[in-house]
Parts: sequence; C-alpha cells; structure tokens
Amino acid sequence: MNWKLYPIDEFERHRDAWQRLNREALLDADFVVPALKVFGSGGELLAVYGGEPCAMAILMPKGRMGWETFQPSQAPIGAWLQKGDMDLRHLLSGLLKSLPGFSLILGLTQQDPDLLPRPDEKPDLKTLDYIDTARITVAGSFDEYWQSRGKNLRHNMKKQRNNLEKLGIVTRLEMIAKPEGVAQAIADYGRIESAGWKAEGGTAIHVDNDQGRFYREMLEAFCRRGAGRIYRYWYNDEIAAMDLCIEGNGSIIILKTTYDESVSNGTSPAFLMRQDSFRQIFDEGRLKRIEFYGKLMEWHTKWSDEVRTMYHVNCFRWAIIPRLRRFV
Repeated sequence: MNWKLYPIDEFERHRDAWQRLNREALLDADFVVPALKVFGSGGELLAVYGGEPCAMAILMPKGRMGWETFQPSQAPIGAWLQKGDMDLRHLLSGLLKSLPGFSLILGLTQQDPDLLPRPDEKPDLKTLDYIDTARITVAGSFDEYWQSRGKNLRHNMKKQRNNLEKLGIVTRLEMIAKPEGVAQAIADYGRIESAGWKAEGGTAIHVDNDQGRFYREMLEAFCRRGAGRIYRYWYNDEIAAMDLCIEGNGSIIILKTTYDESVSNGTSPAFLMRQDSFRQIFDEGRLKRIEFYGKLMEWHTKWSDEVRTMYHVNCFRWAIIPRLRRFV
C-alpha cells in the first residue's frame, strides 16, 4: 500500500471512506467540509493510504519545505485519521516522501491521546505537548456527580440561585436541536458575543462573518442527523448565556460558550447553564462523556478531575534535521 494525493475539491468523492475511518465528531465530514469551505485556502491536499483506506489526512503547506494537518482555530484536532493498528511513524514517513516538492517536515497537529496514542519518540519523530484539556465521564446520576464536586462550587451555585430568586429572576434552559432553529440561535449568539470583550479583538461570532457562516452551516448539518444542540439560558425574557455543542462517538463536545455581561446580576450565567445542561445530559443517560477540548482553565477543575495532555507530532525526512533546528 502507498499514499495517494488528491486536490481537496475531490473530498466529496472520498467522503464515505473518511466517515468509515472517523471516530470523533470534530473530524466528522459535517465538521470538516464547512471548515474547508470557510477557512480553507483551496490549496489543501487529501491524502489517502490504501484502497480501502487505512489512513487519511487533509494537509496544508507549512513554510517552504513543510506540510501540516489542516487546523483552523475552530477545530481542536488536526485532520488525521487512521486505523488503530497502523504504525504512525511508518505512515508519516511514507506520506512525507510522497508530498509535492522536497518536504523536510510533516506536522501532525493537536492530537488527542485517547483517539491516537502518543507515539514513542525516534530520531526522526518528535512529539511536543500542546495543552491539557478536561472531560467529564457521564456515569451514575447527576446528584452523585454533583456531590463529588467541591463544596465551594456547590455552595456558590446555591447562593446564586437564591439571589436570583430574591430579584424575581426565573432561569430557564432551552435546547435547540432542529436545523431550522440554528440560524436564529447563531444570530443570538453573535449579538451577545459581539457586545462583549471578544468584539474588541475581532474574534466574535457574527451572523455575517466567516465564523458565523461556519457555525451555522456545520450545526445545521449535525442537527439534521440529531447530533447537534445549542443551549440558550434565559434570565426571565433575556438570553443570559449560550453553548454550541455537537455529538459523536458517545461524547458531547462544547465548542463555544458566551454570556451576556449586562444581565449577569452578579451571577455566572454560564455556570448556571452548565449545571442545568449537565443535569439534562446525565438524566438522558445516552452520552458517555462531556468534552471541553479547550485549554485547561482553573474553572474547568471545578467541574472535572479528568485531565489529559494533547500533543503535536513532527516527522522529519532525516534524523539530523531536528538536531540542526528546533521545530514547533
């Protein structure tokens, strides 16, 4: 078997093969295709290993003599798929030699050790820590999970709810899971985020910008097959917080969170929303994990004790290269 390379506009022809290899919602074709459409350059390559593919990747040029997995900031995992029994070093080395030009390095970005075990380092294969990230295993009842959390979190949540009750503010969790509700939800999300601190840095979702177009198209595709959900959390008649989520392989992944700073009333709407949405997920009993996939923050540790380290891999044409220059 060897690698074959295709221009990225032929991805749809290989979509079924990609789906058969995939085990993660973040690499689902319904996520990848909108990401390529909105954030891709058109110069990406689809790499396929074997007739009934044993490995596949989407690659983009990196510098003058390198390539790396397609990795827009909206995708926490680099676009690499393989069967579990394949040797990663063998696959990367063969792919590196098959790429156009005379490539010296191939980077595999932001990998999850639960999906792709971290390989042993070799002279021509180096790994690098990326971030620590957290998850929650959904087991038992929500009340059991909640009692396992810290006393400060439980006390703080109770205190916030008591304060809201005194102010006459009624909270309500709404879940949007149908594709026809996505457009308005993204508009609501963009309105809230554009009024906050992210607007100053130009990173806020807006219904008319690339981020807004990506999240709308992607979430509509997931919702069409019952694998997408958007949470809106209400303080009376005002939307106080929102979560954008997708499902796959027994996990629900929280992609984006925002909250309205103007209606917080000294509370944390996102925390209150999370408590109610997590209770709903536990009560459903269908999903096995709640994934954050963002960089581990102090607030994550209030909700989870499960932390793992994501990583990068660099494969070099010759073993001497990493000794001559530090690659990241």
